[in-house]
Amino acid sequence: MTAVFDWDETRGAEIIAEHAGQEGATLVILHALQEAFGHVPQAAIPMVAKAFNLSRAEVHGVFTFYHDFRHKPAGRHVLKLCRAEACQAAGGDALAARAEARLGVSLGNTTADDRVTLEPIYCLGLCATAPSAMLDGRLIGRLDQKRLDALIAEAQR
Repeated sequence: MTAVFDWDETRGAEIIAEHAGQEGATLVILHALQEAFGHVPQAAIPMVAKAFNLSRAEVHGVFTFYHDFRHKPAGRHVLKLCRAEACQAAGGDALAARAEARLGVSLGNTTADDRVTLEPIYCLGLCATAPSAMLDGRLIGRLDQKRLDALIAEAQR
């Protein structure tokens, strides 16, 4: 689980400076900011842009292109359901609908009690064991209704 701290401009500037010399630094910095704050704070986007002489739109474009970056912190647990074709063909659509109904949120949202964030993911590399999911970084293949219900119960505890 990711640590979540309130936005701190000084810490944000330190993170940007720590990674500024790395290849692909924009992505690395966005990941580091999310690790530190539980999301990429909106105030960090212009700071990253300024550090690399990019427009805010360019950094925002990178931020929005990758599905793992968040505008706000995730819940205590993150349940990701694979939405790629192999998982859809193996019953993933019905499982996603079941998860949404059980949790009371649609994909991309967090339960009202901040316990579970339900996210789509577009391939976990488990096509041979589709449908698949990930709970807090743990991969699960051969997902069915019973296993999904057990994952949801685990995340809600």
